[in-house]
Amino acid sequence: KLTGRFMNPSEIIAKAIGENRAALTEAEAKLVLKQYRVPVVEEKIVSNINNIGDIAREMGYPVVLKGLGSRLTHKTERGLVKLNIKTQNDLEAAAIYIKDAAGDDLEGFLLQPMLEGKREFVAGLFFDAQFGPVVMFGLGGVFTEAIGDVVFRLVPLDEEEANRMISEVHAKKLLGDFRGEKAPDRDDLIRVLTGLSEIAMNIPEIREIDINPLLVSPDGRVTAVDALIVLGERGLRKVTHAPVEPMAIASLFYPRSIAFIGASADLSKWGQLMFTNVVAGHYAGKVYLVNPRGGEIAGRKVFKTVTEIPDPVDLAVITIPAGKVLPVIDELRIKKIKNVLLISSGFGETGAEGKALEEDLVRKAREAGILILGPNTMGICNPHCSLYCTGTHVRPKPGDTVLVAQSGNLGTQLLAFAEKEGIGIRAFSGSGNEAMITIEDYLDGFEIDPMTRTVVMYIESVKNGRRFFESARRVGRKKPVITLKGGRTQAGAHAAASHTGAMASNTKVFDAACKQAGIILARQSMELLDLSAAFSSLPLPGGNRVAILTLGGGWGVVASDLCAENGLIVPQLSKGIIEKINGLLPPFWSHANPVDLVAEMNTDIHMAIIEELLQWEECDAIIHMGIIGRKIMVQSVLESTVSVDKSYDPKMVADNLEQLKIYEQGLVEKTVRIMGKYHKPVIGVYLLTDETTRTVIEIEGQKYKGIVFASPERAVKSLSRMYQYSLWQKVNGSED
Repeated sequence: KLTGRFMNPSEIIAKAIGENRAALTEAEAKLVLKQYRVPVVEEKIVSNINNIGDIAREMGYPVVLKGLGSRLTHKTERGLVKLNIKTQNDLEAAAIYIKDAAGDDLEGFLLQPMLEGKREFVAGLFFDAQFGPVVMFGLGGVFTEAIGDVVFRLVPLDEEEANRMISEVHAKKLLGDFRGEKAPDRDDLIRVLTGLSEIAMNIPEIREIDINPLLVSPDGRVTAVDALIVLGERGLRKVTHAPVEPMAIASLFYPRSIAFIGASADLSKWGQLMFTNVVAGHYAGKVYLVNPRGGEIAGRKVFKTVTEIPDPVDLAVITIPAGKVLPVIDELRIKKIKNVLLISSGFGETGAEGKALEEDLVRKAREAGILILGPNTMGICNPHCSLYCTGTHVRPKPGDTVLVAQSGNLGTQLLAFAEKEGIGIRAFSGSGNEAMITIEDYLDGFEIDPMTRTVVMYIESVKNGRRFFESARRVGRKKPVITLKGGRTQAGAHAAASHTGAMASNTKVFDAACKQAGIILARQSMELLDLSAAFSSLPLPGGNRVAILTLGGGWGVVASDLCAENGLIVPQLSKGIIEKINGLLPPFWSHANPVDLVAEMNTDIHMAIIEELLQWEECDAIIHMGIIGRKIMVQSVLESTVSVDKSYDPKMVADNLEQLKIYEQGLVEKTVRIMGKYHKPVIGVYLLTDETTRTVIEIEGQKYKGIVFASPERAVKSLSRMYQYSLWQKVNGSED
């Protein structure tokens, strides 16, 4: 029971802990919240059932009566909340019912005025084992979990972030004037969320908070009419990986000599795949093969042990069975080899026994001063020194995009796409089990590497969520981080006492951390590849206003719809722009955005229109559709014509196709050059595609590259994500 003396939050918490309680009473919870500027309903605690009538008359009917007790965490489900009580008889009947229903859990009654309002929100706080305290906001009431319209943010939370968080709920109409009622007081909502953030920082004994509902009165006032605070240890996940210095990782990618331990001549063996790729890729350093059998492989001497190698070795690539790896560490220590690329599987990914073996390996490696990348990795590559040390024999060209994948298959796809599309790669790592080097370590390295401009990652898990978040946010201020998260499933059964805890899952918290850190999230592997192409090739848009050019009206309609669905605006053309385009196109052109080119094929006209639009202040980006890729359509027409009408010379087909090829190449080159002048992105969409089609088209000597996608959907989604990142950088301070 609370005394009449004011109790501060520390005293309330200490009192509850002293009584071995797992939760505060509703009244205590509201006292704590009130001290952190959360607007709570005025209410009275009633310990004697006989006094309820007198207090209700003083308060004024209608009223709400609730059972009060630290064990009454879900009062509505137990029938312990009685609303809109208008008479003393009804009040007394409600009190008797609550007393009987609550039984020994009842510690008293809570009497509140009956507040009116059509809108209910929910806010809360919970503790994630990876990322720490998390604030939640969304649509409230009895359908909170069923509807799931909630958003999350990691603590700490300032007013600007809280405001953005509120704007992200899907039920945006409820945040404005609604059915004759005023919009919710935005400042009140912000105070609720920042107050929860402060509680998380200041009161470590609180594990969860649930405010449901946050009721919005007709005049827009926001009031917490119910609240739950759960106490207990937060259980932060134990940090198992010590940070690795970025320069130590960098040395792995610039070895002057490599020893392949487990080298083989068998095509089915990783020991053959790895060293042949390195040698065939024109690696300039020395290569040594190691196998207990000795002899020769591919005309090269094979050493029986690594200690027999007469020269210094910078990197050991190990492909032998997992059970034989531990003894090799002693040989590496003797040979003073500090870096290991451990391809071998059979460690932590196989279960408890493999995990124990992996832990023994890490412990022994640390004692020997050895850094291991892997195990269970598909390898690394660094095109800048012609190092292609992967099981997949693809060799992308040097560039400024970093690829890291926690999946061999995804890594293979990323590298193959980069090679095919001409995306230059700074470095690639299949991070494997991350026994020593983690995603967080890579992020720290990307931050300081001047050659890295774009970071692309496939992630299934993080070792230290909080460090991941903080590192990614720092990197994001300088260069884009594009991520595909695997395993987007519910984190398992969570016996949470609050709605807030029940709404949490690994993917929702991870997504929230990414949004807050400025990470560009892809939802599919193809989207990850598209985004890697766009971000590595184009300038960021300064806004979300898009001009669309198309050879046909239908595509323009589709693209406009896609823009609207992805947060982009297709503005109306100004009179000045219309007048300028009037001088370039026939009078029956669309006179609107999208600009229908009415099948005009002249390259100079296309470029003149693009430049006029790029100069237009209301245009932040351009998407043109159907201008590129006509060669494929024309080729089919010409081939059909020659096969039917023998009077046509087949050489005519080749000559015309060559002219079209030159035309389209020239258009891309001019587009790239004009992007360098205005620093606004221009994205193309092919009319048709074939096996020679490429998304990225590099123009020698130019900062930017041509980007042409196979569909309007891919173009619009990529541009939308670029705009979202550009907006995040403006808010969070780009360091470019």
